[in-house]
Amino acid sequence: MTDPNVAADEAARAGAKALQDSNLSAENDTLRLLFTEARTHYGWQVRDVSEETLQALYDIAKMGPTSMNQQPMRVVFIRTEEAKDRLEPCLMDANRPKMRTAPVTAIIAYDLNFWEELPQLFPPNPAALDIFKNNSTAAEVNAFRNGTLQGAYFMLAARAVGLDVGAMSGFDNAKVDEEFFHGTSLKSNFLVNLGYADTSKIFRRLPRLSYGDVCQTL
Repeated sequence: MTDPNVAADEAARAGAKALQDSNLSAENDTLRLLFTEARTHYGWQVRDVSEETLQALYDIAKMGPTSMNQQPMRVVFIRTEEAKDRLEPCLMDANRPKMRTAPVTAIIAYDLNFWEELPQLFPPNPAALDIFKNNSTAAEVNAFRNGTLQGAYFMLAARAVGLDVGAMSGFDNAKVDEEFFHGTSLKSNFLVNLGYADTSKIFRRLPRLSYGDVCQTL
């Protein structure tokens, strides 16, 4: 009888080879949507975001790579007026109207106990959780790093499903953690407003550093 893990590995390699051989690259419209013409938004249309759209967003974002397939990101979608009332006192004054008018605000968090899921998520090494179980420093470093990576995938996935994005870091993490994650192993990272933008609220694009400013080849 064929080992199902061996068969799954062979199928994965065949799929990766087929994708490689297809010579796919992103079309210009995709690059415009995700990067070159995408903007951070501050105002929002009065237009609902469906639960199906949020699920489609996550189902794309979850496919982004993380170390040992850790997947420490956790998300709380703030949609109701009651939930917004809870979140508003945690925000800087300038960010409160941005959150109140957005159809959805996602609290992007990470789970310090992500390692509990590793036997399921990283079956090639059943003992992987032992690396982090009794090492809180390693767990926190990995949770924050990979949770932040997943937060970036989350924003790109939001654009990919047709949503506009406005990420925010102007808030009190400790207050958010106390209000939404008290007694849990979750910690807030940053916030992402989601919806369909009121484009009259944006301003000129700010400069980016050049390749020469940032990159070197050794």
